[in-house]
Amino acid sequence: MKNIIYITLLICSLGFSQQTPGKKQSTPVTIVGATAHIGNGTVIKNSLLIFENSKLTIVADATTSKIAYKGTIIKAHEKHVYPGFIAPNTTLGLVEIDAVRASNDQRELGTYNPHIRSIIAYNTESKVTESMRPNGVLQGQITPRGGRISGSSSVVQFDAWNWEDAVIKEDDAIHINWPRTFNRSGWWAAPGPTVPNKKYTEQVTELINFFKQSKFNNSKTTHLVFDSMEPVFNNTKKVFIHVSDEKQIIDAVNFGITQKVNLVLVGAYEAYKTIDLLKKHNIPVILQRVHSTPENDDDDYDMSYKLATILSDAGVLVGLNTSGSMERMNTRNLPFYAGTCVAFGLDKEKAVQLISLNTAIILGVDNFTGSLEVGKDATLFISEGDALDMRTNKLSHAFIQGRTISLETHQTELYNRYIEKYKTN
Repeated sequence: MKNIIYITLLICSLGFSQQTPGKKQSTPVTIVGATAHIGNGTVIKNSLLIFENSKLTIVADATTSKIAYKGTIIKAHEKHVYPGFIAPNTTLGLVEIDAVRASNDQRELGTYNPHIRSIIAYNTESKVTESMRPNGVLQGQITPRGGRISGSSSVVQFDAWNWEDAVIKEDDAIHINWPRTFNRSGWWAAPGPTVPNKKYTEQVTELINFFKQSKFNNSKTTHLVFDSMEPVFNNTKKVFIHVSDEKQIIDAVNFGITQKVNLVLVGAYEAYKTIDLLKKHNIPVILQRVHSTPENDDDDYDMSYKLATILSDAGVLVGLNTSGSMERMNTRNLPFYAGTCVAFGLDKEKAVQLISLNTAIILGVDNFTGSLEVGKDATLFISEGDALDMRTNKLSHAFIQGRTISLETHQTELYNRYIEKYKTN
């Protein structure tokens, strides 16, 4: 009986495993004829891209170039090629099924957890993460949740055997959940009144004191929590502060300046009220999910849709994130959130930048990913149409660090299964 159980479990695990990671690139690949969206605002209508040994070696205009093609040749005329999109501030790979507690590893007990590292909990076998790839989302910043300081995030690519293979940048930032200025009562189906947070000043002071204790820790013995803050103070690790309203943003920026840390704001719904402050101190912003309702009664109905346009046009460095309800599943819609920004005034190539080069710069990985430039990783995809439009973003090829990756997922398997059923009936 035990043998039957073991065999059944093995079959189930094989049936539910992620696609096998692609093999290391062994021959050059040439993509010719596609409209190349470089990721830095530039477009090449008739492009020539060559990559070998996982790196882009040629990015040119095929119309005027006399460069010889190499290796495998992909004729991509009337198609589009993009850098792999990057999803910041995501819990992909940390939770598989919300209702199954054993598969939920997105938060730890405690309030101040800078020593907690999300990367060691990252599950490369996640079927949810796999489903990002058919939409061109090929990389992400895996971020813990909870507490005042949630822990450290890491940047990964979505084609790996294990977390060690997946890492692009390990422990890139700590994440602080700034104290709320207002507290909401009730729940989503029966919201109660919103009241000021009477402990706001106390909670901010507590956070400041934690930073002081960490910076001036004179203990001769190892102190795991305080010692983990050292990269923050020497600016090798960024500080992502999750905020929403104007007061939070102002206080968080002043905190970052006082502590002399490398600061990024996340969420920042009312960032449009603090543009001068953000520009003065060169603070980048990763905006909340574009498909969100207005947070204030007197806000424009489309404030969430046009916020990226307002900030980008003002000169603020902007990225997009997808955190919120059903955030892991919704991360696959990242390019379409950028597309909504286009519909509400943003230039299309700037919208591509939001989820490629801008995000790479904010995460500190732009020296090897985020755009189609010579010397960078060959992490890119070919789409039959506009990648920011869900009607036309249909991938034909995708590559991560030069490896050809599968675009099959659990959803495509089910689609193929049932399409055959209805074809025969």
